[in-house]
Parts: sequence; structure tokens; C-alpha cells
Amino acid sequence: MAFPRVRLVVTADDFGYCPRRDEGIVEAFLAGTVTSVSLLVNGTAAESAAELARRHSIPTGLHANLSEGRPVGPARHNASSLLSPEGFFLGKMGFREALAAGDVALPQVREELEAQLSRFRELLGRSPTHVDGHQHVHVLPGVCQVFAEALQAYGVRFTRLPAERGVGSCAWLEAPARAFACTVERDARAAIGPFSRHGLRDSSWSVTTVECSEGFAEFCSAGILPSLQTENQCDLGHTGGKGRSPGSFLPCSLGIALEMPAVGKRWKAGSSVIERKPNQELQLI
Repeated sequence: MAFPRVRLVVTADDFGYCPRRDEGIVEAFLAGTVTSVSLLVNGTAAESAAELARRHSIPTGLHANLSEGRPVGPARHNASSLLSPEGFFLGKMGFREALAAGDVALPQVREELEAQLSRFRELLGRSPTHVDGHQHVHVLPGVCQVFAEALQAYGVRFTRLPAERGVGSCAWLEAPARAFACTVERDARAAIGPFSRHGLRDSSWSVTTVECSEGFAEFCSAGILPSLQTENQCDLGHTGGKGRSPGSFLPCSLGIALEMPAVGKRWKAGSSVIERKPNQELQLI
């Protein structure tokens, strides 16, 4: 019986974070490992990354950022609920805490998102192929509605909803990371409605980045994790931490994820069946 072909899209986000990371991402794209990128327009290397994307014809989306570095919109020159007194975004958890406390003005979220969409067009000369959120900010309560409305207005059709199944039972995740992943999953599921009502589509294949240990990818490639749809780290040799501002952005590794059966096991994707062979390749059968 013939099965339809499945197109796997592997997106490397944080493109534009720093030159060394971008170099690794481009290497992966040219090798066929990565198929698209998501650009941080407020990253230190945003302009050079955009040039790389144009030079190599890399499909590029926007990695909308409300949590790290400085804004690109009017908030850069004015007081804003999105920023610390020093003019930086509030951080991954700081932004979430401010949002939960009712301290984030959603019109300012819309203003910054539209500024980043405009900056993307300036850098690439076109609209993004997709928009996702740095540190999953786009699925947060209230924020997801703002994103859905703005993306529809800008003609963006695709986003990524990190509704990862089973993260709560992943014992190999440390408790804080597991709790955060469960919160992201809950928010992502709640965001499905707003995005779908505004015509945004999500892929059922999970591709993303996250902070986790360098050895994690080795466990996955060795088949130690029998089945996963969660966030996997794939080290390109440029690892490091993250800073609070574009000026202190440090090199770190590219993360990708996909649902991977253990060696010799089969996994059903719609009407297609995938088997993982001993050589680690995913093959349609």
C-alpha cells in the first residue's frame, strides 16, 4: 500500500542572535538538516543574518521577541510596561509575572509586534513565511489574541503552537523545566482558538528551540528516549548562555525537535507510517 509523502519542516529559531550561532544554522541549512529559520530582528546579528538568508535563499519567518534584549518599536524611546527601568525587556519569567499581575499593557504588545514585523520587511524585503514567539510568548493569555489579530492583519498564515503531549510525564526533565513545559503546553492549547479564528495555521510536526543540556541530543539520537514530541537540543558546536540585551547575547546552540520513534518502532502521522531504522534515519514505509 502506497502512503503519501510527509514533508518535514525543521525550523531553527534565534537566527540573528549572534554571528557564531548564525554560522552554525546556515551550515545546517546547507547540509539539509534545517529547512527554515526564524529571525530575531532585535538580535545583535539581525542585519547580517538577513543577508545570509537572502544569499542562501533560506525560508525565513519572524521570531517575535518580547522577553529579551531591547525593543525595536516606540517603546525604545518611551516608558513602557514591557521594559525594565534600564530599557530592557523583562526576561522570560519577568514578562510572564508582569502579565499575570496585570502590569502589561496589551496595546504596547501590539505596537512592538507590529514594529518587529515592519523591521522584518525592512531587512528581508518581504513578509515572513511564519511567525513564532521567542520563549513562547505568543501563546500567553491575552498576548495570543494580540498576535492572532496582528498576524491576520499582516497576512501571515502560519505560526507554531507548542502543545507538546506528555511533557508532564517526562522524568528526564528537571522539575522546574517540566513545570514550565507544562505551563507552555496549557497556554498553547488555550491559544488554539484565537489563532484558528483568525485564520492562522499550525503544523502538527513540532520544531522548536529550548535551553537544555548538550548531551540531550545524544540521548535522542541513540534511541534512549523511546518516543518524544518535546523540545530537543541539537548542538552545532556554538554553545553558551543568553544575555539580557542584544549587546550581551552570547553564542549558544541550535535546538530542534520532532516526534521520533525508537529504533525499530513505528509511528503513525495521519495516514502515513514512519519507522526509525537502526541507522537513525526516519523513513516512510
